[in-house]
Amino acid sequence: MTDLPVTVSEWKPAPFDLKGETVFAIGDVHGCAPELGALLNSIAGLAGETASKRRLIYLGDMINRGPDSAGVLELWARSEEAHGVDHVDRLMGNHEIMMMLTLVGGPHAHKAETMWLSKRMGGHILLDEMAARAGREAAHADQALLHDALGETVVHRLQGMRSHVRLGNTVFVHGGLDPHAEQDEFLARPWLIFTEARWAWINHGFLDWKQGFGGTLVVHGHTPPDKHRAISGMEDPHLFEGDRLGLDGGSARTGIVTGAQIEDGRYRILKAGIPFETPVSSDAG
Repeated sequence: MTDLPVTVSEWKPAPFDLKGETVFAIGDVHGCAPELGALLNSIAGLAGETASKRRLIYLGDMINRGPDSAGVLELWARSEEAHGVDHVDRLMGNHEIMMMLTLVGGPHAHKAETMWLSKRMGGHILLDEMAARAGREAAHADQALLHDALGETVVHRLQGMRSHVRLGNTVFVHGGLDPHAEQDEFLARPWLIFTEARWAWINHGFLDWKQGFGGTLVVHGHTPPDKHRAISGMEDPHLFEGDRLGLDGGSARTGIVTGAQIEDGRYRILKAGIPFETPVSSDAG
């Protein structure tokens, strides 16, 4: 699972202040388990070369679209020791929100399930994976299926996902920030309110904003490169610009899972996988 190539860019300057920590952040994976495995192997090696506290942050959207979301979740759920770091944060993406709303029920469950299992969102692939692992047919997901297919550790990690991590002057979040909203209120919106938890869904209004976020730097995923370019106007969506650093590589639609190593004052981009010759144009999220 780790024989795919990983490229590591040169260090680039950026005004990150992470209080001395080294952060490895991973963008959207969408069921691309071999690519994630290769990236994690590279991160473990890089982490072993640093003497500072090492933190790994998953930015969300581990699941759906790709062929092995279950395998991704097993890697994602591993301990700090297995990851080769001191601390792991697992953030919630909009794809996890759709699945979890389906499982817990409530007023948004039907709409969330319809969206999650749609061809565009690709949750039907994960549902089929879980049914096969559990050894039974399943037209709908429930908590028993999730537990039988993925096991107690993965379920525990899913239940413990966070909306964001704030470290020094930087916020790590799946979608981004609304520059017109008060940050703490915006980030505190519960995932149970579905698309109104806009920290997991926003792209327009965030990527095209040019005036910063009150001194907060934002590291995010959610918007794949082609969509990012269309909104932001940036030729390379994986550059720090406008107080943002995007790490969605397009994964299941491009063959690339993207991450970064971020330290005080600098960052470098990590890309795992072999790009498809003709990447499919992608919708955000």
